[in-house]
Amino acid sequence: MPMTTYHRTHEFGGSVKHLLAIAAAAATWSCSPGSKDQATTNDTTKPTAATATSSNDAGGLTGAGATFPQPLYQKWFDEYATKTGVKINYQPIGSGGGIRQFTEGTVDFGASEAPMTDEEMSKLKAPAYHIPTTVGVVAITYNVPGVTEPLKLTGPVVADIFLGKIKKWNDTRITSLNPGATLPASDILVVHRAEGSGTTFIFSSYLAAVSPAWKTSPGAGKELQWPVGLGAQGSQGVTGQIKQTAGSVGYIELAFAKQNKLGTALLQNADGQFVAPTAEGGSAAAEGAVSKLPANTDYRVSILNASGATTYPIASFTWLLVPTKPTDAAKAKRLADFLRWAMTDGQKDASALDYAPLPQSLSTRLMTRIDSIAPGGAR
Repeated sequence: MPMTTYHRTHEFGGSVKHLLAIAAAAATWSCSPGSKDQATTNDTTKPTAATATSSNDAGGLTGAGATFPQPLYQKWFDEYATKTGVKINYQPIGSGGGIRQFTEGTVDFGASEAPMTDEEMSKLKAPAYHIPTTVGVVAITYNVPGVTEPLKLTGPVVADIFLGKIKKWNDTRITSLNPGATLPASDILVVHRAEGSGTTFIFSSYLAAVSPAWKTSPGAGKELQWPVGLGAQGSQGVTGQIKQTAGSVGYIELAFAKQNKLGTALLQNADGQFVAPTAEGGSAAAEGAVSKLPANTDYRVSILNASGATTYPIASFTWLLVPTKPTDAAKAKRLADFLRWAMTDGQKDASALDYAPLPQSLSTRLMTRIDSIAPGGAR
């Protein structure tokens, strides 16, 4: 599939009993003492004045947005604070919320795995850059008791599951792909994101590319009119519901799936191969894209359903949204210095957390753009 430039080509069943079971699981998850979602996944949450002031007084930065790269970003921010003393207060509220807060100027940077559309960019008070930070992989995850080997699925089959056309786990369109698996005659319970989400944008953009029916409706976007299923807040919320609800299926970032030991499907790629979701599969997609980027790229490009025998089809860059010329010189330097560190030392953390490091050639190119925010700084 040819590389896509987002801003040119994209606008940005189960029974009552089972739905009640999911709702109960959601309540259990949201009340769990260990849940990270309790204070971080409300899409309308904004940094309080006290929080923002505290961060700025300490010579820090504030950001908000994507939950997709949250495990990596949290490690980065912790490491960077230890190394430099610069504290970065980041709220993982979803890409939609991150874009909104960045547009409103309530944070120093936003984060999104859905690049801003031209319309969204036009609402900014000042120009902004999209800085790719890593490559993430969206896994199709499920909780099907008795299934021990990874299920094989194709893009059209996944689309029909999320359209509600395939309602049972033992549907012939699934069993024909998995002749050795014993699949139950139970309902498929779809779980999806409830808020504006870049993960939803990536997932739905992929389905729109492989399924004409999905492209017609509901299409691609950060927020959708879902034909079936139950919504959950943030990647953690979807993860929790799938983990606790038998018969469920959803889409989450690979790191969340692995950390929670959820089953992940082998997905058929553009070359007809069934490929597991891995950081290596995401790297393969990114390598091909970078070689085709023009000199004046704004990096709002898609690497979905890329060709290559080892390429995983639902892979995407995730971006930080940063002002091209921050009005506060001290903040500009702090932001640029952090970005330089993320492009170099920070990339070493990606693989350990199941993200794909940026290709070296891309990191090198991004340095020039970062230098235009604030020149100099330690490399």
